[in-house]
Amino acid sequence: MTGGTRTFADAREWARAGTALVLDAVAGLDEAGFSADSALPGWTRKHLAAHVAANADALGNLVHWAATGEERPMYASADERAAGIARGPGLSADELRSWLAGSAHRLAEGLDALTEEQWRREVVTAQGRTVPATELPWMRARETCVHAADFGTGVSFADLPEGFLAALAGEISTKRGLTGLPDGPLPEVAAWLAGRPHTLADAPGLGPWL
Repeated sequence: MTGGTRTFADAREWARAGTALVLDAVAGLDEAGFSADSALPGWTRKHLAAHVAANADALGNLVHWAATGEERPMYASADERAAGIARGPGLSADELRSWLAGSAHRLAEGLDALTEEQWRREVVTAQGRTVPATELPWMRARETCVHAADFGTGVSFADLPEGFLAALAGEISTKRGLTGLPDGPLPEVAAWLAGRPHTLADAPGLGPWL
């Protein structure tokens, strides 16, 4: 169940699907809805929307790096990521929707324009990992798919692509050093691994991942 593999094409499709789910999740939110709590402790939906939008902008910096060879980190400083999230509550619902859609569109355009050679160029993630640009769609897929559920507006892990869930569960279980995973439906296992609400019985609590 948790040994799912992923291809470059898979990751690109999952990133597109996740983006659509995020935009759908916030489409009907008014100011009160956006200001309500998300499923992430301490974050409103405005914080979460700002985070997802800023993530697209940050990944766009790595696309620029891959396209030009000019080093451009995801975030200019350690504080920039937090500053992006903190912008959320000060923006209106329409401003947040516009930022989410605009940043996602710019990122998609940048990814679509990369050549085969540029896709192979190495960049450095915010966590300091050196990876080829081919990892960028997977990084975006994780952000959009997982956080689409975190908005708490009807999207759940059961709505995410099965292949994505298998790949995500495999990655998280490896990084957490977990073996002997509990039995259960794949969406519930993936949600548990990611530290999100789930229906598994007797599964130990895990802190939020991502």
